[in-house]
Amino acid sequence: MFPVHSRILIVDDMSSLRDLLKAYLRRLGYRNISEAEDGRIAYQALLAAKASGAPFELIISDWNMPNLDGLEFLKLVRTSPEWKSLPFILLTTESEKAKVLEAVLANVSNYMVKPVEEEMLKDKLKKVWEKLNPAPK
Repeated sequence: MFPVHSRILIVDDMSSLRDLLKAYLRRLGYRNISEAEDGRIAYQALLAAKASGAPFELIISDWNMPNLDGLEFLKLVRTSPEWKSLPFILLTTESEKAKVLEAVLANVSNYMVKPVEEEMLKDKLKKVWEKLNPAPK
């Protein structure tokens, strides 16, 4: 699982979903949580965090957002060598599930189908962490 001091960026145009995700993450012990309303604002936050010397260590982003959607944001993040393996979880609706292949090809770390439940989030965080930090054999 991600260390509780990990810097997390939540990206969603709905403040209610950002609040829900923050509540879930806080119950899991996370405190360094930032948020953005769309991919464009999130990308600026990503650049600012890197410049400050305290980069984000995980992004949880909605797919459907104005200005720069989650998939476009993911693709933009992946163009930067230092963010090629930055953990990125994409939130999607059931109707978008078929498009998930495009996200997989863009190197998404994992995805969650809405509505997001706390246990599902915990499970996805664990899986993404284990993918990045495989147990020694």
